Amino acid sequence: MSQDWTRATAYDIREAVKSGAVRAETVTQAYLDRIAAVENQVLAYNEVWNDHALAMARAVDAKIAQGEDVGPLAGVPIGLKDLICTTEGRTTCSSKILANYQSPFDATCVERLRAQGAVFLGKLNMDEFAMGSSTENSATHQTRNPFNLECVPGGSSGGSAASVSANECAFSLGSDTGGSIRQPAALSGCVGLKPTYGRVSRWGLVAFASSLDQIGPLTKDVRDQALALNAICGHDPRDSTSAPLEVPDFTACLEGGVEGLTIGVPKEYFTEGLGDEVRGKVEAALNVLRDSGAKTVEVSLPHTSYAVAVYYIICTAEASANLARFDGVRYGYRHPEAKDMREMYVLSKSEGFGPEVQRRIMLGTYALSSGYYDAYYLKAQKVRALIKRDFDRAYEQCDVIATPTTPTPAFKFGAKTDNPLEMYLNDIYTISLNLYGGPGISVPCGQSADGLPIGFQIMGKVFDEAAILRTAYTYEQRSGVKLAAPELAAS
Repeated sequence: MSQDWTRATAYDIREAVKSGAVRAETVTQAYLDRIAAVENQVLAYNEVWNDHALAMARAVDAKIAQGEDVGPLAGVPIGLKDLICTTEGRTTCSSKILANYQSPFDATCVERLRAQGAVFLGKLNMDEFAMGSSTENSATHQTRNPFNLECVPGGSSGGSAASVSANECAFSLGSDTGGSIRQPAALSGCVGLKPTYGRVSRWGLVAFASSLDQIGPLTKDVRDQALALNAICGHDPRDSTSAPLEVPDFTACLEGGVEGLTIGVPKEYFTEGLGDEVRGKVEAALNVLRDSGAKTVEVSLPHTSYAVAVYYIICTAEASANLARFDGVRYGYRHPEAKDMREMYVLSKSEGFGPEVQRRIMLGTYALSSGYYDAYYLKAQKVRALIKRDFDRAYEQCDVIATPTTPTPAFKFGAKTDNPLEMYLNDIYTISLNLYGGPGISVPCGQSADGLPIGFQIMGKVFDEAAILRTAYTYEQRSGVKLAAPELAAS
């Protein structure tokens, strides 16, 4: 019986392709067949590049046949969130306003993946301009959770998470502004990591909130996270926020265990609002790490209760500035019946942007407006500094911080769309880390009684991805947690 490569990890695919045990074209075709079989149920992709993916795979095979170096991601089929610029296909941000936009350049992370032998399967669905927590805000369609098709996959990187869990790619790239990698990873049952701000170049990432956005991988396990990070991290002179630091070999950071590691458990994350099932699974995960030699200590992040308010002032203010460029003049949607410049602006933006994007632009414009700047935006920046200080003080007592990723498992479509605040609170455990700027990873730690995945979040000091990877890898190896794979009948 031949191996089902769609269930293999990126690491195993890489090893098999480089050794000649399987052709990259064979692996890629397996994933394209899987997409054809289940995509009408999951709806993870905005577009699938069948011909281009096979051409990339054949190029890898040709290099191997000629004895050339094919790179550390040789033949690994991946998906890309649809706000990462690529010369292939379109870059739409799942928005009507960019429905037909084709980028003339590749994002830096895409260049690096291409150079290392990866195969691109296509673009993945998302909340429009990354504004959302459920992928219900996409202008194209609603991606479904592979573990329960009636539930959301999380957001904004919902397509990126669902495609990994449904075995429609070996790994994917998403972006995380307030939890948009970690939250869908938790709800959809895969591993998601937000690197330190500045660790991965944002050049070629369509901006939402420039001081918060960060590209990161969603994978099937922690070792694949290290492999993906090795590929995309590193200084980029084209991005002024890119850190000029050497990048360690993250695959070499996994071993070593957690003996002597101190894990901070913030009391503010284990209060009212945390679901009982999530609490139980996270406490069990902490016990696994204690049994593996780590010790835990209670820490305090006292300004946590202000994080959601601070985040939604800062991110909307930055979104208001970033999205001003979509005016119908240079590129993007232009309303065909506009009679003058004012109508062009008003009609193009009113039709081009969805309700959630319009809501955030208006909130941000208000927060930046004359007479309100000091009361809202400036004050939010001051509280952000206090949140960062909370983390710095907590890390004086511990090496990493462990929390739930989300307060509950995935919810059903429509459950929170009528109440934006309730939707925003779904990111309450992830937002603070973006305000701080450090790295964080979500790993599956079990399933609810209904079979929905639950995520365990490990956060680290700035530029200390190695510590959270080692902790997550130790937990993954010692816990024995294996999620019951979603059964998606081929169409």
